[in-house]
Amino acid sequence: MVQNEGRLLKCPRDGSQLHTEKDHAIEIDSCPQCKGGWYDFGELAELEATVAKDDDTRAGMIEYSKRASSLACPLCSKTMVAFDYRGNNLELDACPDEHGFWLDSGESDRVRELMRNRVADLGRSASAQQQWNRKREGGFQGSSGVIDKIRNMFGGGRR
Repeated sequence: MVQNEGRLLKCPRDGSQLHTEKDHAIEIDSCPQCKGGWYDFGELAELEATVAKDDDTRAGMIEYSKRASSLACPLCSKTMVAFDYRGNNLELDACPDEHGFWLDSGESDRVRELMRNRVADLGRSASAQQQWNRKREGGFQGSSGVIDKIRNMFGGGRR
């Protein structure tokens, strides 16, 4: 049984008593009925770090399109704030006093999937930037790409 300041924590979805268990090696407060989980404020960052080890990869805004949630915080009972996690099609709920986040069943796996995608996207972006810098520094020599086509349209080739 999970207690905070002498109180038993209840599931914001169905009122069941929350129990401590591990999710991806993070100790969370879990609902045995709906399988949702309460992640204390820093535990969402820990969940992201199971996939994205680099702080820079995890940097950036997490809460997009904030709106009132139908759930109450298990700690303070205030109405939580629903938001789109990192601008994706994944709605999470957060306590307005930063006590933590409620993730419904399967949402921790979805957070990890989105972080894996973010890591891959940032890797591709960095690689593309490096390629662009090499081309730019080399003066686009031997390139028959878009730059040459534009040059040919407005003047017939290289200088």
